Amino acid sequence: MTIGVLIVDDVPQVRADLRTLLTLAGDIEVVGEAADGVQAVRLAEALHPDAVLMDLEMPVMDGFAATRQIKARSPACRVIALSIHAGQEERQKAISAGVDVFVVKGAPLGTLMEAIHNAAPGRR
Repeated sequence: MTIGVLIVDDVPQVRADLRTLLTLAGDIEVVGEAADGVQAVRLAEALHPDAVLMDLEMPVMDGFAATRQIKARSPACRVIALSIHAGQEERQKAISAGVDVFVVKGAPLGTLMEAIHNAAPGRR
């Protein structure tokens, strides 16, 4: 079973690195990439990913607003927040926006992979 993932981050190198790491997993397909929340909402609606890896701080539309819109349109899509800010306030704001899982950037790769694999259809 392949898990479709949309990567959302305003830093091109972060998107490229995530694409490389996820592709190596073998059962994950990166279905698209977005540089801001507006692109993320548009692509999530068009591509129907199983999971969205969502940076929270981006220009144009941040990850909190994008998450709210994605979850309103596709409640089954899992949103995995990726952030360098790991404080309780940031986490609570993310959960309030509809984020399913919060992963700190720089966490062990296994933590991110587990969050993605738990997004697989039938494993929610």
